[in-house]
Amino acid sequence: MTQQTLSSKTQIRTYQNLINGAYVAPVSGENYTRTSPLTGEDLVQIAWSNQVDADNAIQVARKVFDEGKWSNSAPKNRHDILRKTADLIREKSQAIATTICQEVARPFNMCVMEVLMTADIFDYFAGLSLDIKGEAITQEGNIIGMTVNEPVGVVGIITPWNFPLVLVAWKIAPAIATGCTMVIKPSEFTPSSTFMLVEILAEAGLPPGIANIVTGDGAVVGERLVESPLVDKIAFTGSTAVGKNIMAKAAPTLKRISLELGGKSPNIIFPDADLPQAIMGAIGGIYLNSGQVCQAGSRLLIHESIKDAVVEQLVGASQTLAIGNPMDVNTFMGPVINQRQFERVQSYIQAGIDEGAKLITGGVGQHSVPGFPDGLFIKPTIFDDVSSTMKIAQEEIFGPVLAVMTFRDEAEALAIANDSMYGLTAGIWTKNIDTAFRMAKGIRAGTIWINTYHTSGLEPRMPYGGFKQSGIGREVGHKGLEEYLETKSVHIKVG
Repeated sequence: MTQQTLSSKTQIRTYQNLINGAYVAPVSGENYTRTSPLTGEDLVQIAWSNQVDADNAIQVARKVFDEGKWSNSAPKNRHDILRKTADLIREKSQAIATTICQEVARPFNMCVMEVLMTADIFDYFAGLSLDIKGEAITQEGNIIGMTVNEPVGVVGIITPWNFPLVLVAWKIAPAIATGCTMVIKPSEFTPSSTFMLVEILAEAGLPPGIANIVTGDGAVVGERLVESPLVDKIAFTGSTAVGKNIMAKAAPTLKRISLELGGKSPNIIFPDADLPQAIMGAIGGIYLNSGQVCQAGSRLLIHESIKDAVVEQLVGASQTLAIGNPMDVNTFMGPVINQRQFERVQSYIQAGIDEGAKLITGGVGQHSVPGFPDGLFIKPTIFDDVSSTMKIAQEEIFGPVLAVMTFRDEAEALAIANDSMYGLTAGIWTKNIDTAFRMAKGIRAGTIWINTYHTSGLEPRMPYGGFKQSGIGREVGHKGLEEYLETKSVHIKVG
């Protein structure tokens, strides 16, 4: 698969809402067509739903949960469904990865990796489904206490477009493991892999009405999930701005929420670091998925003694990255997701120039790739001499734009790293274990990488989530399972 063009000329995928195991047209009869960020051709048509469609799905999920057959089902039953799902995902990995590649325009090999990571997530939560337990607590006299962990109920799942399969799996798998039901609102830009996953769940034995999908505008369908009193929990991945809106809209019903939000992650290189390894970590940290990653290492902090040498090598590496057709095995970066995102990134590049940062590679404008005149490509862009007061150092860009900053000592590196409203991830490059641990302890972030970067998701046992305005709650790991459980205390008088 060295040069396979992503073309939708053969067939446009079409999906209606999936409610109670059946595909249902939206009540308005309206549809939305997603076009390719690579070719501009039509890719997929989905239902453009309204609040009535959302309510119909919510009512089904509520009814199925309250009936109790699923929510009280044997853990072994849920385990078997999750395990079978993992096996089927692996069997269908090439087809799923191709679909993701078409809609996200991320290099195909990285899409395959996402699919296989998703299978691992279902395997992991299959195991955890057999390990949901409470505890017995001895009380005075003839009273026995125990705790019982029960499913939280109906979950509204709202997911983004950048990693459409693994991020929905982080939510669906623990919801099934605990006995919840759900209504899923995938991004309108990358809906197909979610439908493929729920179809696989049905093939694996998941009964109808447990996993429902309603597509449409987040401000309509997503908002209804958040506001509905029939929904017990919202699990959301997306921007901090939308996360704040979800918190406000969920407040009247006091529903449980877990939010995995934005980031402006520092990637810190100390002078004793393995520089070739650190430079590759910096390249992957910012340019993976064309920078459209919440945990992107978009602030590169370099010790002043090695800054010039590191920057020179960074620029050279950035200028040689293969940009083009995501189905070409040599491609490292594809286009960004849509015109709106392209314009957003352009505006930040211009802001960096206007605020006085030194543009050392890349820049404003559409990068030309032969054969793809409509591709929304952006050159890898690096700014030097960036200060913490600049927009490109404080705001999440979600594109291939790196802000280089310099520090004198460990204390200054820590101060710069924490000078952000975000606290999702951070990278530390050093051979000194004492430096590594001091920095890891001092940085206010949910995930710290030492001499590596972007390994979250590769290990589903490790919880993931943010400090500060990067989120609430945790996904994956045992902590991720707990987000879908309520703890009940039971006191029993005997004798």
